[in-house]
Amino acid sequence: MTALHADPDEIRTLFSRAMSEMYRAEVPQYGTLLELVSDVNREILQRHSELCASLARNDELDRLSVERHGAIRLGRAEELFDIRRVFSVMGMHAVGYYDLSVAGVPVHSTAFRPITDAALRHNPFRVFTSLLRVELIEDEVLRRQAEQILAERQIFTPRALELVNIFETDGRLTRPQAEEFVCEALETFRWHSEATVSLDVYRKLHDAHRLIADVVSFKGPHINHLTPRTLDIDAVQAGMPRRGIVPKAVIEGPPRRNCAILLRQTSFKALEEPIIFRQTDGKSAQGMHTARFGEIEQRGVALTPKGRELYDALLASARQARAAGSTTGDYDAGLAGAFTAFPDDWAALRSQGLAFFRYSATPAGVEAGKRRALPSTLDQLVAEGLLRYDPIVYEDFLPVSAAGIFQSNLGSDAQQSYAARSNRAAFEVALGAEVHDEMTLYAKTEKDSVERAMNQLGSPHIARKATA
Repeated sequence: MTALHADPDEIRTLFSRAMSEMYRAEVPQYGTLLELVSDVNREILQRHSELCASLARNDELDRLSVERHGAIRLGRAEELFDIRRVFSVMGMHAVGYYDLSVAGVPVHSTAFRPITDAALRHNPFRVFTSLLRVELIEDEVLRRQAEQILAERQIFTPRALELVNIFETDGRLTRPQAEEFVCEALETFRWHSEATVSLDVYRKLHDAHRLIADVVSFKGPHINHLTPRTLDIDAVQAGMPRRGIVPKAVIEGPPRRNCAILLRQTSFKALEEPIIFRQTDGKSAQGMHTARFGEIEQRGVALTPKGRELYDALLASARQARAAGSTTGDYDAGLAGAFTAFPDDWAALRSQGLAFFRYSATPAGVEAGKRRALPSTLDQLVAEGLLRYDPIVYEDFLPVSAAGIFQSNLGSDAQQSYAARSNRAAFEVALGAEVHDEMTLYAKTEKDSVERAMNQLGSPHIARKATA
């Protein structure tokens, strides 16, 4: 941030810090989670020097302590359109399309996050943003009522939208404007203990789906969780009960591995919180609502389309076995058994084209490039120790895993069926933009790293050949 103007990366950091402080005040157990994760990460880094060196080499060590993701649920297309504009001020863009209706959750979603290496290194703050699919409410009367309720609310302050307009016109905000923007935008994500509907309407919405009640019944899309990143989610899972937190029974995602892939996440169940409901007779009624929970994530390497296809197949087979009535212990064992078919060392993941990697020249490679002609392929350069490769961190979300967390933290594992399915085109119309393809972003990161490494080795022709 300069003396006069604010960089989007800095605005994102200001906002994520303010969000974290707000959520910590609202949900005290979140603060306990942060302390637990910090303790686990410190211990892992002390014990695993190679991991620490890899994180430092790729400028990922400093970002670890500030890394967070959150989640919100919107009700109208106009809300999604404007939240895109708000996140753009923070240098965050829509990446990926997630259809959760196939898992019994009546929303489709995207992840707003930074998309360049430099921005991710600065602060990889992400917000998983869902849009309610009102058309999936089967009761026509209730559907129209929900649409009317949502049409009457404005989730952004007038000043927040004014500042967005200034950013879009001028291409930047002054430092005072940026600080004001953070305060104004934060109001959209704040918890409200007073509903905008009567208890009777709330119950009807709740009977249709718990998430529908959460989206429709309040004046804004309160942040429903913030998630710190850990380097050992199993240690955090084991440590939660010792700190008075009851974790989920199952860690979502792949099993524990030597080489972490994609994303694993766990949480404590959502809090049951008192709510004041507005009654039609002008009086108020006391009720309860379940929405906010604590979550922790462990991120692994981003998988290529080939790797993702294998992952999806193995996870599906393990979930089918669980659906047949297995216990938590059986599921964990079955998951681990299924994933023995997924290579668990970095060399195999790279050679089989299952994961994305960031390449860099080794000191020996740079020295060799000054003295002689180098091998003509990446594999040869790696084999001779002239080129190093490190896993590219997966920056996105798992649609099936996210749906599982939504269900279990809303208080039920019951799956609901919806006739309608994926509607990416309608989502992008509401968004006002196309979502970025995450695979394209990872492939570009890998390709750019190869070109940089080859230039370091003095062999740019190899980069052109390798990334053609």
